[in-house]
Amino acid sequence: MPSSPSSSVVAARKAIAEQLAEIRKDAGLKGGELSARCGWHPAKTSRIQSGKSAPSEEDIRAWCTACGAPGRIPDLIAASRAADSMYQEWRRRNRSGLRLAQEKVIGDYERTRRFRIYVSNVLPGFFQTAGYATALMQAITDFQGTPNDVAAAVPARLARARLMYTGGRRFSVLIEECVLRTRIGSAEDMSAQLGHLLTLMSLPAVSIGIIPAGCARAIWPLEAFYLFDDRRVVVETLTAKVNVLQPSEVADYARAFAGLSGMAVHGVKARALIAAAAASLE
Repeated sequence: MPSSPSSSVVAARKAIAEQLAEIRKDAGLKGGELSARCGWHPAKTSRIQSGKSAPSEEDIRAWCTACGAPGRIPDLIAASRAADSMYQEWRRRNRSGLRLAQEKVIGDYERTRRFRIYVSNVLPGFFQTAGYATALMQAITDFQGTPNDVAAAVPARLARARLMYTGGRRFSVLIEECVLRTRIGSAEDMSAQLGHLLTLMSLPAVSIGIIPAGCARAIWPLEAFYLFDDRRVVVETLTAKVNVLQPSEVADYARAFAGLSGMAVHGVKARALIAAAAASLE
């Protein structure tokens, strides 16, 4: 089963730390000698080598220069930036508002042909109506304290829906039943959203499975995750978006998705659960 979604980040940081340690050893320097050349406390060298502290780009430059290995600087800085991109804090990502963040992801979405999506909290952006998206994004903006550009961000999010109608893409989506009964916005907004979900079930590119609340669990409820083909997983936590790139972890999420699929109901039974959730709003 999937390990912590941050484990890819940890592995990437560890690899950088190991490379820096090798550069120091190849230079024949002890930790104290390197620290003196860099002008910092020996404890900092120890923390960087152990992976407890992530080196800044300036740290990497100073380290490699002190070791007479300036040629290693570009690759190490590139690896460090890649590790940073794996873990994206929502407040930092949305610091200028939500619209730009919505527009940034569309390119990667367009490159994907097979989406496997599991949600345990809210419906995926592809499926959202304007009312549902507005209420959700307003709540996110209020919680994060970022600039309020919800009116511009909602159309940017809804633009993703066109991908369900073009490019021969496939969308397999698993939804925990509680998501259907978690009201986002007004009762009218939620009713319209559930009606839209029923409409989407008729699309040939879309497969929607509902995991009943009372089913026997082979896989426990997880945080929402999005599988982009077999190359990347995005895991959404309260505070961050985590990009999982390590092949073994991507395979774990694919295996978890298969297990969750086995518990889901489709077709008539799924429609009945959606209709029941809609009826509860009346």
